[in-house]
Amino acid sequence: FAPHPDDAELFAGGLLASMARRGYRVGIVDLTRGERASNGTPEQRADEAASAAQILGLVHRENLGLPDAALALWSDADGVLPESPTGQIVQVIRRLRPELVLAPPRVDRHPDHEVAGELVRRAVFLAGLRRVADRDGLLAHRPTQTLVYGMRHELPLSFVVDVSDVAEVKRAAILAHASQVGASGQDGAKTLVGGPLALQAIDARDRYHGAMIGVTHGEPYLLDGAL
Repeated sequence: FAPHPDDAELFAGGLLASMARRGYRVGIVDLTRGERASNGTPEQRADEAASAAQILGLVHRENLGLPDAALALWSDADGVLPESPTGQIVQVIRRLRPELVLAPPRVDRHPDHEVAGELVRRAVFLAGLRRVADRDGLLAHRPTQTLVYGMRHELPLSFVVDVSDVAEVKRAAILAHASQVGASGQDGAKTLVGGPLALQAIDARDRYHGAMIGVTHGEPYLLDGAL
């Protein structure tokens, strides 16, 4: 689960590509269309996300179309409304029935990232409760494991995944988001990911974590629960 259409590639692209290469069925659910981003249009971003998905070897990608820069928790007194953000994620979990979920952190620079992390945490638990309703009456399902991926703030980590053999695949998937990455982004607005040093910073971060386990590139993950 990713708050915006490029977040999964930036912060978990190595693990996604590695799992796909190993034969697992891997997908991304983007929560928003990124319509309030400084650069690019929602239509451009959708095309870029589709290209990145193909590069990573995904079997599924969808976008829930929740409001960008306005993600919020929403529930009623009796539980989660099916049409609420949490309810929509519950439905996705029950429909796709994943064993492993990757979630954003609940503390980060971007408010959407923080809310997305809390939404996914709640939905993973509530999807396993059969008396929590969804729009389609799907069977309850709770993923076996949830991993939290680091974003702009460094997290306490449980382990580092060796992504050395898919480092170039990750880079290519990130570059597929051409409206967001590069010198200043397509529309010229200055952003953190659109700066000229952005790709170097991403590579440096992966090399830093790779050095912890004696490989060239690594991605850190925090385990939400017991392994």
